Amino acid sequence: MSNQVINTSSYVPGWSLTERDPQFIELLMPVWEWFYRYYFQVKTDGWHHIPTQGKVLLVGSHNGGMASPDLVMMMYDWFYRFGTKRLVYGLMHPYAWQVSPKIAELAQKIGAIIAHPKMASAAFDMGASVLVYPGGQYDMFRPHSQRHKIHLAGHKGFIKLALKQEVPIIPLISVGAHDTLIVLCDCYDLVKQLNEWGLPWFYQIDPGVFPIYLGLPWGLSIGPLPNIPLPVQIHTRVCNPITFERYGKDAARDRNYVNACYELVQIKMQQELDKLVRDTYKST
Repeated sequence: MSNQVINTSSYVPGWSLTERDPQFIELLMPVWEWFYRYYFQVKTDGWHHIPTQGKVLLVGSHNGGMASPDLVMMMYDWFYRFGTKRLVYGLMHPYAWQVSPKIAELAQKIGAIIAHPKMASAAFDMGASVLVYPGGQYDMFRPHSQRHKIHLAGHKGFIKLALKQEVPIIPLISVGAHDTLIVLCDCYDLVKQLNEWGLPWFYQIDPGVFPIYLGLPWGLSIGPLPNIPLPVQIHTRVCNPITFERYGKDAARDRNYVNACYELVQIKMQQELDKLVRDTYKST
């Protein structure tokens, strides 16, 4: 699908680069600022790693369930530092448009597009940066005991994207956001067995995870439900860019090379997260 096709008048939700609305983002900035300064009392560093011009692939680690407060705080920092007109698009799971079309429509105004290689490539082709959280729901609902572990869920599409587009990967990590709800365990295997016996999935969608967690507003909750994050201080960090020895379509087709690049990114992100954990608890 070419950029021209994506931007035609035959609009399909999630498949447009023209729904992003800088004025809508400006309206949200005061709300985000309150959460940033008072609710989460965010500490952040490393933003000098993002060049003031040009395109990059931002790769994050999800935390804190569906609310993902570190993601929202990272967005605020981006717009605060670079302005709302500097183009950045975030890849969002196609299920979002099925579960809550209205919320997905609002997310599009902030820059959400459907998580598909053609859409990401189209965004890069127009000079935008792209934000992706490869671990998705497996990452955002990982058990609390694994809150300091990078979990990219084996998804390597972002590596192929970076190789094809010849852009650096800039990791985004955080500490604290996974304390805004406490994931006790994942009972997905049990619920999947019940589904095979006839219990339907909500919205007819297999969520891939089925956590049991403590948090607001439900108290003890089961399933990937929306949550209100607890007011826990969040530390975010933009890490050193990661570049590879080879780029291009041939490199993206080399399975062993893609696997090696994926392992390199996961190792470097884990090293950075370990350092951020040490820095965070050293200062408390």
